[in-house]
Amino acid sequence: MTKRVFDNRRIWRLAHREFLTAACLIAEGETKDAPVAVVGIARGGIRLAEIVAEQLSIPATVVRARHNVSEGIQQPATGRVLLDDDHNGDAVTQLPHGAPLLVVDDICGSGATLRAVEDMLTASVRPARIRTAVLCRNEGSDFLPDRWGWDVADWVHFPWEPEPESGHLSELLPPLTGLRSSSRPFPPRT
Repeated sequence: MTKRVFDNRRIWRLAHREFLTAACLIAEGETKDAPVAVVGIARGGIRLAEIVAEQLSIPATVVRARHNVSEGIQQPATGRVLLDDDHNGDAVTQLPHGAPLLVVDDICGSGATLRAVEDMLTASVRPARIRTAVLCRNEGSDFLPDRWGWDVADWVHFPWEPEPESGHLSELLPPLTGLRSSSRPFPPRT
């Protein structure tokens, strides 16, 4: 199982302006062979999905998956992801079968959540392709999203989250000039 890494030097802070820059860069990268829907993983991927979908003029759907058991910082990765089957069953019925999808989230900590959502979507709607995009990727993750903004080795505070407990040094993530990318193959449909 992949572990998240924390250098324990700071809590990174994502400024709202940099969040919008990253969301626009993700949308710009989806113009060729574009998805027909954006799937945001609740909670952290909701706002990202809304903005990317708006930029692409396609629908956004939210699925619920939870890896962290609390809101505390620097939690170890458990590898156990809880999928909200009741909500997700309704959300997935909105997605077209056999079409390309884009799955977005705020962070790829260990990759377990992205893997669980990909598996769920593959089983339920058999997409032609799933691409993944996140704002940040923890350096300890062996999962490579298709595109991401920042590699991090400390906890990240996102603009929509409550303020973290005091006593931790915080530092703004540097301005984003482009996205990192991988060429991860999506398994063919069977």
